[in-house]
Amino acid sequence: MLYPKNSVDKLGFTEVKELIKAHCLSEMGRQMVDKIQVMDNFDQIRKFLSQANEFKNILENDDTLPIHHFFDVKSLANKARIEGVFLSEEEFYQVHASLTTVFAVIAYFNEREGLYPNLEALFEHLPIEKAIIKKIDLVIDPKGKIRPNASRELSEITSGIAKAEQEARKKIDQIFKSAAGNGWTADGSLTVRDGRLCIPLLAENKRKLKGFIHDESSSGQTVYMEPEEVFSLNNKIRDLEFDRRREIVKILTALTDELRPYVPLLLSYHNLLTKLDFVRAKALFAIDIEAEMPQVINEPRLKLTNARHPLLLLNFKKEKKTVVPLNVQIDEQARIIVVSGPNAGGKSVCMKTVGLLQMMVQAGLLISASEASVVGVFKQLFVDIGDDQSIESDLSTYSAHLSKMKAFVEQANGKTLILIDEFGTGTDPQFGGPIAEAVLESLNHKKVRGMVTTHYSNLKIFASHTEGLENASMLFNNTEMKPLYMLEVGKPGSSYAFEIAQKIGLPQNVLNLAKNKVSAGQKKVDTLLVDLEREKKEIYDTKLRLDKQQRQVNALLAENETLKNYLEENKKALIKDAKEQAKNIILNANKLVENTISEIKSSNADKEKTRILRENLNIELQKNTVKPVVPKPLPNEEELKPGDWVKLTDSETTGQVIELIKDNVVIAIGDLRTVAKRKRVMKVSRSAVPKEIRKSFSAQTSDMASFSPEIDVRGMRTEDALGNIERLFDRAVMMGYGTLKIIHGRGDGILRKMIRQYLKKYEQVDRMEDEHADRGGDGITYVYLK
Repeated sequence: MLYPKNSVDKLGFTEVKELIKAHCLSEMGRQMVDKIQVMDNFDQIRKFLSQANEFKNILENDDTLPIHHFFDVKSLANKARIEGVFLSEEEFYQVHASLTTVFAVIAYFNEREGLYPNLEALFEHLPIEKAIIKKIDLVIDPKGKIRPNASRELSEITSGIAKAEQEARKKIDQIFKSAAGNGWTADGSLTVRDGRLCIPLLAENKRKLKGFIHDESSSGQTVYMEPEEVFSLNNKIRDLEFDRRREIVKILTALTDELRPYVPLLLSYHNLLTKLDFVRAKALFAIDIEAEMPQVINEPRLKLTNARHPLLLLNFKKEKKTVVPLNVQIDEQARIIVVSGPNAGGKSVCMKTVGLLQMMVQAGLLISASEASVVGVFKQLFVDIGDDQSIESDLSTYSAHLSKMKAFVEQANGKTLILIDEFGTGTDPQFGGPIAEAVLESLNHKKVRGMVTTHYSNLKIFASHTEGLENASMLFNNTEMKPLYMLEVGKPGSSYAFEIAQKIGLPQNVLNLAKNKVSAGQKKVDTLLVDLEREKKEIYDTKLRLDKQQRQVNALLAENETLKNYLEENKKALIKDAKEQAKNIILNANKLVENTISEIKSSNADKEKTRILRENLNIELQKNTVKPVVPKPLPNEEELKPGDWVKLTDSETTGQVIELIKDNVVIAIGDLRTVAKRKRVMKVSRSAVPKEIRKSFSAQTSDMASFSPEIDVRGMRTEDALGNIERLFDRAVMMGYGTLKIIHGRGDGILRKMIRQYLKKYEQVDRMEDEHADRGGDGITYVYLK
């Protein structure tokens, strides 16, 4: 139930319907848009929303739906229903074209069975009767004209007409040639007069040729004569034309009789075409306003995320401006939001946005808000916006407001959404304020949901200590003295009356006089509100800085933990390799010793032979002796620079200097980065660094240079997209990047949802946000790493 009836005009819903009508292809579709109403049936609302959302998905992501012809099949079917009446050639052509469109649409959805279930339900159990098209094809050609061979009689008549016309033409050509040879004709060629082919003769020669004069020139010097010999032939042609028309009527009557049994089916096809045109128009409008399908629940509550007024959005698009999004929640805890703040700060637009979007959802229209929004169903929508004074009804502005308040208090309940602009104004504030407070208290006792805007301090105070009411304010930059058009829930706002008056240039003496007339208590309240807003902004900015610092600390801790794990793993690997090498050395040494002993015995301890064998043993020993590397100490800071190779003194780990920060050295060790004190590192020559480490570092450097924290997964399957994102995520974490940009497109939102759910499992992810609306909106996700 809407109260008052003009609420649809007050909130802009009538304008929305006109914009949807502009997208309709047929008059039937426009008539259906006119019938759009706010519903309270949850299943019906969800069905209409799903249909519009599926069609929007087709328009954005699928092949074009084969919708080419929309004719008023209903009026044609009703005409064919009457006995003795026949459809014309053009009307049969319209029936044929419409049925071709219907069958093409059904085939389109049959190829995609299950993808668009709510749209498929539009033609569920609707039979495809192609016999109608076949019958029409036998009589009507593709251009909408009757076929010459539609019947044997018509074919004979058509042939007779062609033969008679040929004979008449031949005869008149002969006569024209003869008359021209005698100099009887005027300048020009054969011409048509009264539907007859005539010869132009000079007036003085008109009696030299027998025939019927049909016309003469304006000067009277030329007459147009149909020769006697041709006159009879033309009469014969005219008789045949009459026969042809009678035969065509006979054929069309017979075809209409054949079509008559299919009239109920034609009406069903008409309904399908009308609904498709209607849903298509809603989907196109949804694309215009960047709309999404919110989560719909069968409860009287709502939560709007990144909501924008659709009409304001369209106007701003033309002017290349951006609409500041609205975030608001109305539920059991915060049933009524009391919005205050400066004039021209956006209070009314905020309230109208809530009302219009709620009205659109309950009318089955997608809304210009995030798909994360939650919208419930209200049984009643009561609106008090603007001035409804009436001379005829003897109602003043305030009387009109009170009449509405009376209806609100009497009829509202827990499933009612109320929207009241400038609550309590129109009379003496000393009395208007208490009356407004009493009405608000009464509505709150009834558990009514809604939003009111006000400048009255008593309503702000009442909302601050009353359960179920929540203060909210439109933010204002009191430094630059301009509104920010952002709603902040939780505190009341100042009207900034004096500040705005000062900005627009009201004389200072007038301002001072006004300030002296304000009560000390009111002045104190307003000053406190201004100070509170300023302090809250400072706290918010400080919180942002602290959050950023905390993320940096967490990143450093995670990096140190990763480095520690990496070193532990390397240590184990090195020890394992060393043991393997030692084992091989021992095995080889045992074999060498045994062979040496055997050879000494076989040579009977010959001195020279024994000496050679000992030398061989020493050579093998030298091969397996590790020579200690004595690194050159760093005498001063200038000797160490970025790009130098260094080794940690307390381990065998080698890395390359990335940066010098006072007494600290930033070192790259493979994929990792670490910070060490200068006294813990020793410079080593490039040749002392194993080749595989140098190669690895070179590859890593090249990899970092070519790395891009942006990825485009549009058109990919979900599995492929997640795989590519996972690889990008791993590299970004290892390289210390703070932000990733993922371009996934809008579509039906499934890919975006899957990507966000997948990334939530990583503890390195701090938060995810949509791109700015002007640069892609929710078709792009920014991932912020801790």
